[in-house]
Amino acid sequence: MSDFSAPSREQQFLLRHVAGLHELPIALDADLVDAIVEGAADIAENAFAPLDRVGDTVKPRWADGRVTMPPGFCDAYAAYVEGGWGSLAGDTAYGGQGLPFSLMMVANENLFAASLGFSICFSLTTGAIEALEAHGSDAQKRTWLPRLMTGEWSGTMNLTEPQAGSDVGALRTVATPADDGLYRIRGQKIFISFGEHDLTGNIVHLVLARTPDSAAGTRGISLFLVPKYRLDAEGRPTIDNDVRCVSIEHKLGLNGSPTCVMAYGDRGECYGELIGEEHGGMRAMFTMINNARLNVANQGVGVAERARQKAAAFARDRVQSARADGSSGGKPVAIVGHPDVRRMLMRMNALTQGARALLYYAAGQVDRANAGAPEARARLELMTPLAKSFCTDVACEVSSLAIQVHGGIGFIEETGVAQHYRDARILPIYEGTNGIQAADLVGRKLARDGGAELSRLIGEIRGEAGDEATLIALCGEVERVAAWMLAADVNDRLAGSQPFQTMVSVLVAGWLMARQLRVARIGAEEGDVFVGAKISAARFFLDCLVSEALGLAASATMGAAPLYALDEDMLLF
Repeated sequence: MSDFSAPSREQQFLLRHVAGLHELPIALDADLVDAIVEGAADIAENAFAPLDRVGDTVKPRWADGRVTMPPGFCDAYAAYVEGGWGSLAGDTAYGGQGLPFSLMMVANENLFAASLGFSICFSLTTGAIEALEAHGSDAQKRTWLPRLMTGEWSGTMNLTEPQAGSDVGALRTVATPADDGLYRIRGQKIFISFGEHDLTGNIVHLVLARTPDSAAGTRGISLFLVPKYRLDAEGRPTIDNDVRCVSIEHKLGLNGSPTCVMAYGDRGECYGELIGEEHGGMRAMFTMINNARLNVANQGVGVAERARQKAAAFARDRVQSARADGSSGGKPVAIVGHPDVRRMLMRMNALTQGARALLYYAAGQVDRANAGAPEARARLELMTPLAKSFCTDVACEVSSLAIQVHGGIGFIEETGVAQHYRDARILPIYEGTNGIQAADLVGRKLARDGGAELSRLIGEIRGEAGDEATLIALCGEVERVAAWMLAADVNDRLAGSQPFQTMVSVLVAGWLMARQLRVARIGAEEGDVFVGAKISAARFFLDCLVSEALGLAASATMGAAPLYALDEDMLLF
């Protein structure tokens, strides 16, 4: 057993009242949903969570181009495959179970919370599956999807190169036409999570590369399927494909995940298949990226939940100092009784629940869009940068507060709480930094329709807000700042994009917390701890966090001039 307990009742509550699982046009047996939620809790608590510290301390080992995972990882991964957890939302035509995306997010949240570094492996496979489903040929789908969906094989996403980080258009990996419609791949990629490991019999790399004489920038990029092993005539992965892991990175956190430097075609014998159209790589990439951004949001919720639980348990056990108001009779009490510790715990609880609500709402839009609702697609596009940025910022804040609750002992690695802070710190960076999410929000998302989708969202929030004065006030401030953004020049918009993104995120999360508050009050039973905790968390979010977001309007409309008040050289002093 581990110190992690999956928040199953919270998840079931949100599936109904936020994701709207029961409203989807598919027949879902309630017992099946409960079994999935409970089963995901079981594998997370008992198979994955005990490996979290192992991954952080023992770490994957690289030698001669091969990566060996720490003890216990292969057995836990085999249990994941045997349980069918990777195929929950997959297309039934290729061995998937065809269940809602929202249910997959529940399972993934628990696994991310249990062992984030380890669980990144299957989240990347999900992105590869979606890219193949959307852009692959029928032959590619038949060949690769069944074993990716089961988890028998894993997938990766290869974008970044040493000279090309967020500027994807600067990549130099080359794909040269060869025989049989294949391409010879040559180049190097960095920051490739689980680019090499010993968990599966094959690794399917999706690699961005340039064909000869392609246009400069992103217009000349294509996407290729490049397996670690090519398949023989019987479909077995037996042919070495000249794919090599050159090294793995030494990192601040996520030590259970091998972050690889990958070399393709050093011997000139690396072959890949074009996915989709030539020069259509960016479109295919964004299929992976959009999936990955919601997965990263889910990682943020998982880390926050794990850190929150650890801090709450410590605060109940750690006895220190009498109550300042004299109510403990001068005797020391558990620190959970002190106001500042209680403030931190309440903040952690409210932030984690608000982030989870925002994520599950976005997941519900995925399910509605998959069911053919066009309005859900527009709402999902607006929600994606919000979920990715807010949930990952929350992970950093909550894991930092968890260390603060522990005090000095939290700074000591043996307590394990510092790991969550180290693991969380990458989340606002990868799969598009949160600054890129903010630029996307005020650029593509807001400007594309003149703010129409945001206005529709605000109208829905006002319609449900009732007498929540701070929520109504934040609606007005978001409207005002959005209008300013639409009229501002690009530098001024970007200068205020981060605080504006936070305002909108808190507005949506606050709306969803207010909804939960109403539902909880209606169904409240005396002594129900879950309902009491839900009401207190929602109230704290609305009274404290929504009020804080109101104060961000000044920063959002500050403009770019103050950022350039100093010359570049003066910033060094």
